[in-house]
Amino acid sequence: MACLDTSFIIDLFHGNLKAKEISQELSEREMQLSITTPTIMELWSGACLSVRSKQEKEKILQLLQSLEVLDLTREAAFEAGEIEAQLLKQGKTIDPEDCMIAGIVKANNETIVTGDRHFTFIEGLKVLKY
Repeated sequence: MACLDTSFIIDLFHGNLKAKEISQELSEREMQLSITTPTIMELWSGACLSVRSKQEKEKILQLLQSLEVLDLTREAAFEAGEIEAQLLKQGKTIDPEDCMIAGIVKANNETIVTGDRHFTFIEGLKVLKY
């Protein structure tokens, strides 16, 4: 399974060619796609701030119909805490939401699909970066 990160979905919505190629590849491989609850929060927040709020919200709701939603469980929260601590010990920081996303992805043994380089810093996280 592949878990779509916020950056990937935004790039896809904006017509990014590489994101479109990855989306097509995932579709051809008939991969089960998922999204995390923190990603939904980030997307929804952006939609609420948009001047085209109603249209952006509709795009998100339509997308969610085709994805499995992965929650921040207790196990995923422990993973996220370990990820944040490990990165801080290395002098690296990422947003708490991204630590949660990574924790959820690791806890579910999925691969994150992202345009963000900082996910590659996380030990043991499977990353499909474009």
